[in-house]
Amino acid sequence: MDFNNMRFSNEHEWVRFEGGENDEAVIGITEYAAEELGDIVFIELPEVGTEVKTADVIGTIEAVKTVADLYAPVSGTVSETNTQLESQPDLANNSPYEDGWLVKIKVSDPSELDGLMSHDAYQDMIGEA
Repeated sequence: MDFNNMRFSNEHEWVRFEGGENDEAVIGITEYAAEELGDIVFIELPEVGTEVKTADVIGTIEAVKTVADLYAPVSGTVSETNTQLESQPDLANNSPYEDGWLVKIKVSDPSELDGLMSHDAYQDMIGEA
């Protein structure tokens, strides 16, 4: 996994900005978050077309031992959700950076990415540097 192309939030989400004509970002939870949550049994995601602002609650992740809110790390419009998670929510546990991605957002202000952490800064935050 190339973490150099990713940014991380304080809420343990990752963002991979793909840019291009859609200024699209793929968003998921980090491996650390997946381990802390335990076995994920259900994920509620926003509808495609939903407008979101940074720090808005955009969904929930239900695990055996807890329920956690999912926050938007950037502002924009939800352009796609990972429909595989409806029948296989454990993908967020087993493949958090690849098959277990959650949503894609058409980013309205790419400069917001500058406010997120690098992989090294995130590793420092969780004490795994």
